Amino acid sequence: MINIEEIKKPIAAEMELFETKFRASMKSSVPLLDRISTYIVKRKGKQMRPMFVFLSAAMCGGITEATYRGAALIELLHTATLVHDDVVDDSNERRGFFSINALWKNKIAVLVGDYLLSRGLLLSIDNNDFALLKIVSEAVKKMSEGELLQIEKARKLDIKEDVYYEIITNKTASLIASCCAVGAASAGADAKIVKQMHDFGELVGIAFQIKDDLFDFGSEEKIGKPTGIDIKESKMTLPLIYALNNSEKSVRRHIVNIVRNHNTEEKKVAEVIAFVHANGGIGYATKRMKEYRQRAYELLTGFEDSVYSESIRALVNFTTEREN
Repeated sequence: MINIEEIKKPIAAEMELFETKFRASMKSSVPLLDRISTYIVKRKGKQMRPMFVFLSAAMCGGITEATYRGAALIELLHTATLVHDDVVDDSNERRGFFSINALWKNKIAVLVGDYLLSRGLLLSIDNNDFALLKIVSEAVKKMSEGELLQIEKARKLDIKEDVYYEIITNKTASLIASCCAVGAASAGADAKIVKQMHDFGELVGIAFQIKDDLFDFGSEEKIGKPTGIDIKESKMTLPLIYALNNSEKSVRRHIVNIVRNHNTEEKKVAEVIAFVHANGGIGYATKRMKEYRQRAYELLTGFEDSVYSESIRALVNFTTEREN
């Protein structure tokens, strides 16, 4: 399978420059904030979000200064939401690193999130990037709505497939959609192309989240992290929803009872995982993921073949074929 560095090659120089600009966008005269900002930058992941921004811009007219600002805006606002999420979830870790609240306590974490949010807003306003700010602000609104809808539904555990798609479209797909739309808009593409890239990113985001859901039912040795996390958090994901909808009422009631009342017991969680495998949940979710990925590929057919369109296809493939 192609690795992330290969996919990044056509925009490697731009991504390197982006790192410098992104660090500058987080600068503060307060030493504590600077220390925390340095820590945040150090624990960055695969950088798929800025890659979608730069590849989309390159495909839609070319990378500009606005592209760098758009990518920084997305990273600032997204990082702010993650810092706040860790406080809300009382989480001490993110991607194997201590969370901000674990190291500096909740009050400082909330203030850091607020600071990152304000830096993103000012970056856009100071440069008159109002179109980019609108795209990203819409995504942040949807992410909050998706999270709240999931919390509301988790109480009843009555999520149907259409509600599941509404949740993940808002929670996950809206951010990747904004990356692709921001890239296109920063390159000066017209409204139709910006919308097309937004739709493309949304489809990729849905496929990405289904893939993420599938990890919860995999092998810990293979994926390198614990499984059953969603079950322990009473989250209804696509493999589980399908398996429940295709089982007898008494079995369904038993499994829902485990998810609601016994989700901290390892044997019970293993029973739910086995139930999902036995009732076709994995195969169904994989099929749906591939359908969304195919629809995303189809939205790229009108673009001229280039190293950038080839890389963005490879990035889509990477998001849905990754092992962890």
